[in-house]
Amino acid sequence: MSTANYGDIIEVTAPADFHVHLRDGELSNLVTPHVHEGGFYLAYVMPNLVPPITTTEMAIEYKKRLKDYSGSSKVEFLMTLYLSDALHPSDVKNWKAAGIVGVKSYPRGVTTNSDEGIESYDKYDELFKAMEVHGIVLNLHGEIPSDHSKNICVLNAEERFLPVLANLANKYPKLRIVLEHATTAAAVNAVKACGDNVACTITAHHLALTVDDWAGQSFHFCKPVAKFPDDRHALREAIKSGNKKFFLGSDSAPHPSLSKSTATATSGCAAGVYTSPILLPLVAHLLDSFGAIDRLADFTSNFGRGFYQIPADSDAPKVLVEKVQGVSVQAEYSNEWKTVVPFWANRQIEWQIVNVKE
Repeated sequence: MSTANYGDIIEVTAPADFHVHLRDGELSNLVTPHVHEGGFYLAYVMPNLVPPITTTEMAIEYKKRLKDYSGSSKVEFLMTLYLSDALHPSDVKNWKAAGIVGVKSYPRGVTTNSDEGIESYDKYDELFKAMEVHGIVLNLHGEIPSDHSKNICVLNAEERFLPVLANLANKYPKLRIVLEHATTAAAVNAVKACGDNVACTITAHHLALTVDDWAGQSFHFCKPVAKFPDDRHALREAIKSGNKKFFLGSDSAPHPSLSKSTATATSGCAAGVYTSPILLPLVAHLLDSFGAIDRLADFTSNFGRGFYQIPADSDAPKVLVEKVQGVSVQAEYSNEWKTVVPFWANRQIEWQIVNVKE
């Protein structure tokens, strides 16, 4: 089926989110349980904390905190390290045993907590070669910093990065590379043009938003920003086509509600859209809206697990979602310290989780 009828039920085995921000401390205590609440059993966790996760020991300790916060022993947390000079090729062989699956690259200054990001990949040649040998994935935030002298800004920063992607893919043909949170037709085409060592995550919110939706609406503002309607169409078509290179990475990025809603004369609002607590129903709603509901299991589990070589166990949980007349998205989520506002707060979505077979 390309679109669903009310009452239709779809089963997804062990949904997997291959790009999520779970923060730390009080905020992490609030949002980490939302991975499971949103229907997911695997979280590929980003390392851009303050300070960033740059050592095996830091990753192990962070994973312990996430497990304590989670509320579900069945959620698997896959850890990443922040690409920096602190990473040494001689350490790579030990990462998988410690639960570290990837290294995340942030160009300097382009998104939340990226001040320690990189400016050149050349010096990481030996590190990338070691990652090839030991099966560690390179995750790329695919933008370059704005430079008005070169006519580069948030609207074309992703497209200007794509030659870097092609160069890395050709130089390291055995290195698995993921272009994260693609937002443009150019990115979709670039990933298709690369070899099988390159894949791409797509967020839920970029399947819904265009530039008009975040201009003046801080709760829709994220990095990379949503682009033009034809770019959104290209993302949707990539999923609809069933190309296994494209799978879900929510880039769910919580911020305290005040920092999302407030900008001043000297600083902007926080960049990030928060989707974790409604993620599987939201993705079902969006895929159904453009005739791709039959791709739900592939997009939210099968394709990502295939690329990362992490198949679901034979007894893995199965999540059932049903098309319904409409469910209101909760206005906010709070604990005694923090409050966050989810994407599409107070709006109606037409899918909900109705059963979990654990």
